[in-house]
Amino acid sequence: MTAVEIRKEGEVALVKIDSPPVNAAGYDVRVGLVNAIQDAASDDAIKVIALFAAGRTFVAGADIREFGQPPKLPGLPEVCDLLEASAKPIVCVLHGTTLGGGLEIALSCQARVGIKGLKLGLPEVNLGLLPGAGGTQRLPRLVDGKTALTMITSGKPISAEAALEAGLLDDLQDGDPEAVALAAGQQVLDGTLKTRVTAEQDNRITADELNTFRAKAKGELVTRALKAAEASSLPLSEGLQVERDLFVEALGSNAHKGLKHAFFAERAVAHIPEAKADARDLKSGGVIGGGTMGSGIATAMLLAGMPVTLIEMEEDRVAFARETITKNLGGAVKRGKLTEGQRDAVLGMLTCTTDMAALADADVVIEAVFESMDVKREVFGKLDQICKPGAVLATNTSYLDVDKIAATTSRPQDVIGLHFFSPAHVMRLLEVVVGKETAPEIVATSFRLAKKLRKIAVRSEVCDGFIGNRILAHYRKSSAYMQLDGAPFEQIDAALEGFGFAMGPFAVSDLAGQDIGWATRKRQAEFRPAEERYVEIADRVCEQGWFGRKSAKGFYIYDGKTRSVNPAVAEYAQVEREAKGISPRKFTDAEIVDCYMAAMVSEAARVVEEKIALRPIDVDAVFLFGYGFPRHWGGPLQYADITGLDVLVQRIEEYAKEDPYYWQVPALLRELAEAGKSFNDLNKEG
Repeated sequence: MTAVEIRKEGEVALVKIDSPPVNAAGYDVRVGLVNAIQDAASDDAIKVIALFAAGRTFVAGADIREFGQPPKLPGLPEVCDLLEASAKPIVCVLHGTTLGGGLEIALSCQARVGIKGLKLGLPEVNLGLLPGAGGTQRLPRLVDGKTALTMITSGKPISAEAALEAGLLDDLQDGDPEAVALAAGQQVLDGTLKTRVTAEQDNRITADELNTFRAKAKGELVTRALKAAEASSLPLSEGLQVERDLFVEALGSNAHKGLKHAFFAERAVAHIPEAKADARDLKSGGVIGGGTMGSGIATAMLLAGMPVTLIEMEEDRVAFARETITKNLGGAVKRGKLTEGQRDAVLGMLTCTTDMAALADADVVIEAVFESMDVKREVFGKLDQICKPGAVLATNTSYLDVDKIAATTSRPQDVIGLHFFSPAHVMRLLEVVVGKETAPEIVATSFRLAKKLRKIAVRSEVCDGFIGNRILAHYRKSSAYMQLDGAPFEQIDAALEGFGFAMGPFAVSDLAGQDIGWATRKRQAEFRPAEERYVEIADRVCEQGWFGRKSAKGFYIYDGKTRSVNPAVAEYAQVEREAKGISPRKFTDAEIVDCYMAAMVSEAARVVEEKIALRPIDVDAVFLFGYGFPRHWGGPLQYADITGLDVLVQRIEEYAKEDPYYWQVPALLRELAEAGKSFNDLNKEG
């Protein structure tokens, strides 16, 4: 089968792209298009060319297999130029998701017909790039400036109806792409479907629109894309050259490296040793605990079409859990994800009860009770007696030892950790924590469940905190140390938000609840080494009952939607400095970021070194999808590669002069730096 086929029907040449699964604009498609267009051009009997695609979508973008490979001609810009220069009009029929290079192909044709349900977009900015085959030059010649600039800078697709209204589409129809293509070709012949050469249209972006978008632009990605769009006021050949130069510049940027890494991370984490094991069926689920986390997990399962039985200990808690889930589903209705009828149908699959015996037939049961080993072990002892053979027994613990929980049962091979992130029906990450006796098919089943719930699963071995919370517990200490040494906590937050985090560490603690971290610190106090620095400021805050947003006061004071700095925090910091003989010093924002990230990379390297995570990219995925790590940096270990491992070793060694206990160069980090290797080299080995 060839990637592009041509069939002639009278005066219409039907050119079909057929390169499963998404008709990506790879080398075979590009060569096939060139050959087909040249074939049609040389046939005097052909008057119109109708271009369409087989399968579920028109060209959905670039071929990711070509990422990082040397370019092979013809490139997409040359193909688009050929389409636009065709003496015989080309009508393009679009369906499915026409994105990136697929939309650039369509822009180069002389007419565009959509099939209902179509989405169109230029998502290149999400990979740190910009359209490189004329998207920034041709789109503004077909649609108004606001629509063009929004599509180019946001990467968000628009609907077929919006595209038709904007002028990007010339018609919108129902039907099979091939039949619509043949009809559209005939309409061009009849003169009922008008054609136009995109290059001959005037640019429609105004100076005021550009200035408005520039004023809101954040970061180099959007700024670069706007610069390319501005060049659409030039003759097309000159604008295309500006676009190409900016595209090449973007290819070499750190943002592209980070965003490309993030793109592949989402796919890489599915490659696990247990991938070929026989996953079990997942037709129904159970959840124990109807608090925020348990209700969120139940909501996620219901939205995936799974009947759910939720267990609470008291009748009033049963009612609260049902109410919470109803609110969660109501949010989906407001966002347009569900109709009211669908919500009611989903709620019909929910059973809330105090009777644990109702879990007897569940295929998977997820415990989401209080974070106490004694409580969890008691729950699993009961589940062992109730649940059917082969049921997956999962704990949603954030820190606790899955093996100790599994040991409560007579079937530790069926026990696994499934660490959801709150709100569980929204957050994409699911840490799959594999115990020493967990069976391979249970791991495979957990990854199947994650896919069913539309989550990104990352495999972790057992340790205190697993991948994410273990690393978090370590690097959060660095922010407390900087605070004690003189950096105001609000400066630390601002510096890290400037780096790209949505919220700084102190704001995050207030959001999560200061009492959570306080409970963990108290739990770990008896094991804390004497050599370790300990900062008491957060404890003083908690002792006042200031737990953050939930109590309207923490590190910040909250008044409705506004917040201000809690002045008492600076007083607690000064008192502790005086008691410990610390002279405060000033920190630059860059010093704060360097220190915080060095701490994060240190513990992340140890997690890989100890094989808690399979590969560095698994660590990156955890932080990208569960901890709000700036996507354009690609994750903490991709950040390390970009920064330079030797640079990080030097920083840690310098910090160690002041605190040799906390600051220690991980053996793996030093080994890679001395060998001139990167963390990404380990990903390739895996």
